[in-house]
Parts: sequence; structure tokens; C-alpha cells
Amino acid sequence: QVQLVESGGGLVQAGGSLRLSCAASGRTFSNYDMSWFRQAPGKEREFVASISGSGGRTSYADYVKGRFTIPRDNAKNTLSLQMNSLKPEDTAVYYCAAGSYGVISVWEYDYWGQGTQVTVSS
Repeated sequence: QVQLVESGGGLVQAGGSLRLSCAASGRTFSNYDMSWFRQAPGKEREFVASISGSGGRTSYADYVKGRFTIPRDNAKNTLSLQMNSLKPEDTAVYYCAAGSYGVISVWEYDYWGQGTQVTVSS
């Protein structure tokens, strides 16, 4: 089992930045590819970004490419999502997930956090 706990969400103005964190516990963190997803009200959960277990590969959805980065610290069992140049359309609950790299289907992930709300005001 892997337990994931997100933090760092909040309210920010358009153009601002936020950094989300996902603390992992349980099994060896570096063994897991990790991803971030988000879900806006009334919409399906969508892929945001992925990073391989070693941190050597990253993948981003087109709508966040160039604005978001997905670093990880395997020594601290922590995944992050650095979000810059935020837009109102980035408003959503953000989830970290473990188990797959670059896969957009939510069914391919083994573990999920509870989510953290990000609200971007215009």
C-alpha cells in the first residue's frame, strides 16, 4: 500500500503561482512513477503531468506545458507540482496518483490522494 497526502492548494489570482506537495508513505517511493491529475466541477478528472520513478523523465499535458513542472524528491518521499502563470481555467481539485507514467486513464493508477483545491481568480 502507498498512502498519498496532498497539500498546498489555495486561492490565487490569475498570473500567480502555487506549489502543491504530495507526501507519500508505505512502500519505496522511488519505485513508483507518479502523476498529477485535476478535476473541475462537472468535468472528468484529467491528466496534468507525470514523472518517472527516478525523476529522469517527465511528461505534461499541452494545456500546462511551459507553465507547470513536476519535481520529486525521493529522499523525502515527496512529489510536487510547481504551477506558474495560473489561469482561471486551472481551477480544480488536484490529485496525485501513483503507478503509471504518462497515462491519461485514471483506471491505470493504483493509488490516489484525497485532493487539494486550487482556485484561480480572474
